[in-house]
Amino acid sequence: MAEQVDVVVIGMGPGGEHIAGRLADAGLRVVGVEAELVGGECPYWGCVPSKMMIRAGNLLAEGRRIPGMAGTAQVVPDWAPVASRIRDEATDDWNDQVAADRFTDKGGRLARGRGRLAGPGRVEVDGPRGGVFEAARGVVIATGTTPQIPPVPGLDGVPYWTNRDAVAAKEPPRSLLVLGGGSIGVELAQVYARFGTRVTVVEAMDSLVPADEPESAGLLAEVLEAEGLTVRTGARVTAARHDGEEFTLTLEDGEELTGERLLVATGRRADLSDLGLDTVGLDPTARSLRTDGRMRAGDNLWAAGDVTGHGAFTHVAMYEGEIVARDLLGEPGPEADYRALPRVTFTDPEIGAVGLTERQARDRGLRVRTGLAQLPSSARGWIHKAGNQGLVKLVADADRGVLVGATTAGPAGGEMLYGLAVAVQAQVPVDTLRHMIYAYPTFHRGIEDALRALRTDG
Repeated sequence: MAEQVDVVVIGMGPGGEHIAGRLADAGLRVVGVEAELVGGECPYWGCVPSKMMIRAGNLLAEGRRIPGMAGTAQVVPDWAPVASRIRDEATDDWNDQVAADRFTDKGGRLARGRGRLAGPGRVEVDGPRGGVFEAARGVVIATGTTPQIPPVPGLDGVPYWTNRDAVAAKEPPRSLLVLGGGSIGVELAQVYARFGTRVTVVEAMDSLVPADEPESAGLLAEVLEAEGLTVRTGARVTAARHDGEEFTLTLEDGEELTGERLLVATGRRADLSDLGLDTVGLDPTARSLRTDGRMRAGDNLWAAGDVTGHGAFTHVAMYEGEIVARDLLGEPGPEADYRALPRVTFTDPEIGAVGLTERQARDRGLRVRTGLAQLPSSARGWIHKAGNQGLVKLVADADRGVLVGATTAGPAGGEMLYGLAVAVQAQVPVDTLRHMIYAYPTFHRGIEDALRALRTDG
């Protein structure tokens, strides 16, 4: 017999955990369903541990830039303290239990297992701690994504790494092939290179981080190559093999690349096939769940996070999760608005971006003006010296006189982004931005230089 509850949340990653906690705080009978760890990919295998690794790598790089502080670039530092900290602070069951206890202390119930719809408002959860639940108010799907593995011949038969394996490694390999030059690939590639691994990044598109502006992608490629990484863009892989000791990737032109380890970082995908969507009239073969402005995917059915297709970012999951919670509780608030969606690639230089790229703006038929400023030419860039590579690029709608996108690359690229995100979201007139006071000497003062460039850019 089904247990009667108010809401069932399938997937207790960042978005699902937020929704379930908010609803439980409000006194609703909430069941959270999770097959792995409460908190999802981000705290255990994604955002948090990777940034611990990046922080350690950045400290090494800074030391190497100052003669006498950390020796030469040939010195290979000890990986063990970094790996130990990640295991202690991120990937362990203790943190999972803390998160689970936090939810149950609010009055929620955690069902361990895989949940699937069995008709409107009905959810079946497998496993000994599962059950069948009927939700009076509705069901929320927040099941996240899994690594997307490309159909390269031979790849399914070799022991490649995903991001989870790269984060959990107890020692760095001598050499590493990274298949995929998006954010995950380049972040982990740079970290391993800074710890002494010989790294080759292979990207099928014509540039690294292909979703970003070509100027920032080109800058990142230059920096990585200067640090000793091999970057191969426009390189399509036609075969993969493993002889027990090393991996080999064969490229379209016949060239072969080898490495002790292979990291596959070619994006992530939502798997909707086993959620029972057909029982509520939705397509289980779809790439994402289509939602309206209140994150409704159907009658008494909501979705949040990666499965909505609006961006596989923790901040998107949390943003959408709050909208779901408000809608279920009948609270007022604006509908979802993605015009100022921010994204950051945490390499060195760090690449922050918000809104539309120049190409996206032109593809939408906008009359575009761009402004570009180089960070080393700014006062703070001159002071910073070594490691000051960066830029600011602004994309403006010339007819409306507002920014529709921006990129901030540099030592604090992600932090520089905030003011520009506000400008894009609030549609602050470019003329207003030009007449603001920008603190001296800061990296974000480079925005003022990019605004000046807008005056003459056609």
